[in-house]
Amino acid sequence: MLGAFAKSPLDVADYRERARRRLPRLVFDYLEGGADDELTLRANREVLDRIRLVPRLLNDVAQRDQSVTLFGATLPTPLIIAPTGLNALFWRDGDLALARAAARAKIPFALSTASNVTIEQVSEKAGGRLWFQLYVVSRPIADALVDRALACGYSALILTVDVPLSGNRKRDLRNGFSLPFRPTAAAVLDMLRHPRWLADMARSGRPELQNLSSTAAEDPASQAALLSRQLDASFGWDDLKRLRDRWPRTLLVKGILHVDDAVRAIEMGADSVIVSNHGGRQLDGVPTPLEVLPRLAAAVDAPLLVDSGFRRGSDIVKALALGAKAVLIGRAALYGLAAAGESGVDDVLAILKREIDRALALVGCPFAAQLDSDRIDAGSLPGSRLTFG
Repeated sequence: MLGAFAKSPLDVADYRERARRRLPRLVFDYLEGGADDELTLRANREVLDRIRLVPRLLNDVAQRDQSVTLFGATLPTPLIIAPTGLNALFWRDGDLALARAAARAKIPFALSTASNVTIEQVSEKAGGRLWFQLYVVSRPIADALVDRALACGYSALILTVDVPLSGNRKRDLRNGFSLPFRPTAAAVLDMLRHPRWLADMARSGRPELQNLSSTAAEDPASQAALLSRQLDASFGWDDLKRLRDRWPRTLLVKGILHVDDAVRAIEMGADSVIVSNHGGRQLDGVPTPLEVLPRLAAAVDAPLLVDSGFRRGSDIVKALALGAKAVLIGRAALYGLAAAGESGVDDVLAILKREIDRALALVGCPFAAQLDSDRIDAGSLPGSRLTFG
């Protein structure tokens, strides 16, 4: 008799469980963990779960359309694969697998500075709608990375601004997660208990931060600084303006939670901001994106994107109803990658698209682009209690 684990995954939670079983604890904790007591990590889900959708019935929903227009292009679904680092730990050539799945789904893929393949390799081997996410380790390295992304045809640049220092990720500290990897004896024993993952790592070799292995950034200290998020903490608004001048295409600022910061970023030339608390991995105890999203949407005349904690199609519908144009998914895509590689990412995206379609039908709105706060129970919004911004 087949157990529950042998059945096809029905949702992202099923893929999470498969990823947990396949990965050693050290690696799964890196994927799953948050900062300090993980209050924000849990709140991201709790807030999404508490927000209630209000169906408007007797509308014609026989045909549904979840496409949205973003930066002059049409996305068939309001999803973007978020920038995530060290993806080769989850599956060999994980960045390429994510990028190829995104290309098949015709949605953007954002490559992290901390990727295990280069900017050039993703452009050559995956294609599709490519965005590049920038961590500023140093100004010269940042300039070189931006120029490489521009030369390779990346259509958007994401500047992540919520990491002047790394969050206190206690799971990683307890597990000795660092670069270069020096796992404890207990961690090595745990790896031996996960032979499928170990065989994959043996074939691919130790993951390296390939974008910082170029001639412009061939520096082990820079790689270690990036992994521990020891970035340029002096980077400020004037530097954003300089980056705007250097990058002629779409520019997004990621990590915004305050209205004034969102307004100023747009005033200084950013095309969009990504409302994000870094998936609960930076400062613990900050608001969740959906708590502040309605206020930012009312104040900013630009498309807003959002991430952190999204696992279901109904989550995406809630975000769009509250003012987001699209949602970046990070861990959800990585669960699929860690469980089944490229096909797992394909399936996670297909699951989310089906769930979005079902939610649109049941909430009585045939077009994702027409979702608004009329589909949200205002009394379920915890953001109404926030007073900052």
